Amino acid sequence: MNKDEQIEQYNYYLPESKIAKYPLPQRDSSKLLVWTSQEIVDTMFSHASAYIPENALLVFNNTRVIHARMLFKKSTGAQIEIFCLEPYIPHDYQQVFAETQSCTWHCFVGNAKKWKHESLQLHLTVRNCNVVITATLLETLHNSYRVHFSWNADVSFGEILETIGEIPIPPYLSRKSETIDDIRYQTVYAEHEGSVAAPTAGLHFTPQVLEDFSSKNIHKMFVTLHVGAGTFKPIQLSNYKEHTMHREFFSVPRSCIESLKNQKFCVAVGTTSVRTLESLYWIGVILHTKRSWNGELTQWEAYSLPQTISLEDACDALLRYMDTHSLSYFYAYTHIMIVPGYTFRVVNAMFTNFHQPKSTLLLLVSAFVGSAWKKIYEHALESDYRFLSYGDSTLLFPHNYVHK
Repeated sequence: MNKDEQIEQYNYYLPESKIAKYPLPQRDSSKLLVWTSQEIVDTMFSHASAYIPENALLVFNNTRVIHARMLFKKSTGAQIEIFCLEPYIPHDYQQVFAETQSCTWHCFVGNAKKWKHESLQLHLTVRNCNVVITATLLETLHNSYRVHFSWNADVSFGEILETIGEIPIPPYLSRKSETIDDIRYQTVYAEHEGSVAAPTAGLHFTPQVLEDFSSKNIHKMFVTLHVGAGTFKPIQLSNYKEHTMHREFFSVPRSCIESLKNQKFCVAVGTTSVRTLESLYWIGVILHTKRSWNGELTQWEAYSLPQTISLEDACDALLRYMDTHSLSYFYAYTHIMIVPGYTFRVVNAMFTNFHQPKSTLLLLVSAFVGSAWKKIYEHALESDYRFLSYGDSTLLFPHNYVHK
């Protein structure tokens, strides 16, 4: 094994006391660590716009976290937890949430060994309607289950989840979800339902911070990547290249691709936006070079594709594809795993929180700033920054960037 591929190199000691278990009272009162020109600046997130150049493009992930966790009981009293991961046909998120009779999902199932053939039922009230929802286990998959839901009233599945489901806060918070999480584990611009984890870099933004960016003529664009539970999956193998990256669905409006085509400076809000934008480029390369395209970008594909295609040419290929197929949104799946050695093609700077040791997200950060991640994280630990989903933020620039 190549020494550079050892996950242990991306380990650090994270005391439990440094993990933010709850959000701060004000979103933008969190700290912001700015890494630029090989220097660290400590500031507040409310001042974030001061560090972004004018006319930049700021790209957000506007996914919305669903109340994915439902608790059913068997006739014996045994509790079964059903955690909705993604619709069986993932393209149709909006259609599935609008369904008023039945739908099928890929799910995690807690206490699955006690759920065999019996259909489970749950009684609830939605818009003054008495609803009985029935869950039927259809199939055991590799690491999840296929579950069919049906119900007896003219209400949508989205309304049912909102009524009985719980927000699936990260397992490392070591607590149950509370009322505060319904509001604060969503970004203020969350729009499209589908995630089971928040794009946490966006949790710091407030209407005032967004207005501050607009006043500097910094343009905002929105993409949608529905964050899967795999984002919390630790790398358990000593060689991180043997890790199997999870699949996530994303969609990007035509206007965003047109803006990217001639954009000089792109700032991604969060690793999910980074993965979306970089995946989009490589899919454009596939289309530009007329390779076969089956709707998915595989885990290591970016590293073997031609490396000399311009962003403009990649965007043109995407736009031609959309024209041919009469699409207003480009959508696809990505498995991309961004690790040290990766060359970023779209993203020039990124906002991101502090990530878990030995995680795919920390590998992505290291790919962007190199070994400086250690200096950044050591400084944050020594300076009482708060870590993980409800923690403080960083604004990272590549090592050769000079702030003006």
